[in-house]
Amino acid sequence: MEQAERRAYLIRSLLAEDARRRVTVPSDEGEQKRLLRSLMNVRRPSPASKEFLSVQDDYLREAIAEKGITRLADLTPADGDLYLWQGDITTLECDAIVNAANSGMTGCYRPCHNCIDKATHIRITHPSNCIMVSC
Repeated sequence: MEQAERRAYLIRSLLAEDARRRVTVPSDEGEQKRLLRSLMNVRRPSPASKEFLSVQDDYLREAIAEKGITRLADLTPADGDLYLWQGDITTLECDAIVNAANSGMTGCYRPCHNCIDKATHIRITHPSNCIMVSC
């Protein structure tokens, strides 16, 4: 399955979860990506099929590869295990990003808002590396 087919499958699957949604899938790739992101952001927590999760994982892996990955080995420590880096945190190879900007640690509730907790939708399966981000 190619990336465009994966994206179409994910959009159709998410739209099918709520029959009340009457959404026309755009033909433009950028608009499809925006729609997919929106649907992922507003999806209610519930189990997803193994097929859906597999297609989602493949889609996200390829999207990440296209964007590029920032690895710890590519960075220079400022002091011991302390690294200072400025860039797109969604490219960091890590299992979790802790956002210290919200005192309630609850994340953003605005669908499709361009904030840190809406930047990516990676499922964490084996957490080991954690990045602390302070805004």
